[in-house]
Amino acid sequence: MHGEYKVPGGKLVVVDLEEIDGKIANFQLAGDFFLEPDEALQAINDAVNGLSTSTPATAIGDAVRAALPPEVELLGFTPESVGVAIRRALKHASSFSDYDWTIIDDVAREPIENVALDEVLTHEVAAGRRGPTLRFWRVNKTGLYIGSFQSFRNEVDMRGVEAHDVQVVRRITGGGGMFSEPDKVITYSLYVPGELVQGMSFQDSYEFLDSWVLEGLRELGIDAHYAPLNDITSPQGKIGGAAQKRLGSGAVLHHATMSYDIDAKKMLEVLRVGREKMSDKGTTSADKRVDPLRTQTGMSREDIQASLIATFRKLYGGRDELVSDGELDEMRELIESKFSTKAWLKRVP
Repeated sequence: MHGEYKVPGGKLVVVDLEEIDGKIANFQLAGDFFLEPDEALQAINDAVNGLSTSTPATAIGDAVRAALPPEVELLGFTPESVGVAIRRALKHASSFSDYDWTIIDDVAREPIENVALDEVLTHEVAAGRRGPTLRFWRVNKTGLYIGSFQSFRNEVDMRGVEAHDVQVVRRITGGGGMFSEPDKVITYSLYVPGELVQGMSFQDSYEFLDSWVLEGLRELGIDAHYAPLNDITSPQGKIGGAAQKRLGSGAVLHHATMSYDIDAKKMLEVLRVGREKMSDKGTTSADKRVDPLRTQTGMSREDIQASLIATFRKLYGGRDELVSDGELDEMRELIESKFSTKAWLKRVP
């Protein structure tokens, strides 16, 4: 069995192994990482051989760490990343480069259309009618997207919503509220088969699925990194956050929103949780927690998005495509039956 795992911001970890009587055998670690001293490689191999094939990635990492000599130096990978690569090998996981990607640089849509389209396209991937797809959103109306499990009354200030003509929608992913104004955010969604994140914990999969955008931001001169569980950040401040939903059919929706510019005053007038977070962090300004891409790059929103698409295409290819008429019909039906209903919007009052 063969497995690979590209450590976000690090190196490639490659494993080859066999399964004999429920245990890992003939294990061999390889990759473009750095490891000193040389004999540490054999120590890792010896630590993994004999482990049960049901051993979680974290426990594999613990076994590797315990076997390493005290003077060891690991650069570009971690013991846990070895565990992730092994779990992916055992579960026959795929990688980004295994697929023919579609890229949709979408037209401007209402917030409710974007969340409905996310569900439709994820189901299309699950059904095999669409291949893995990257879609960049555009919005034509200010929106407040609350997480699937958030309380409407605790998160949304209706006085601010009405004053600023904000469309409030509930998305199918978890996480916190997201405030989005036209031309002030960069939002993308990945619709992928479950095999792409096989063997990964939720935390590992977040960083893995966003690793390409971290590389794209670094190419723009931003020292971007991931802050668990789901934040894209830099030394200057938070850039954005991600959310995810794994459907029972096996497909995965993963989306992230990055701030290009921010009207913090307006955001805090419509999003109650923002005030609590400011208080919890001991700060009175969202500007101190979020550092928009505009100030970090000096580039236009369109140029940044085009550069990120170019990074993805350089890494994994991708052909341009539009949302199909049939998918748009499904989107409209789903808005009518689900996303526009009070039962969905206020399912957590």
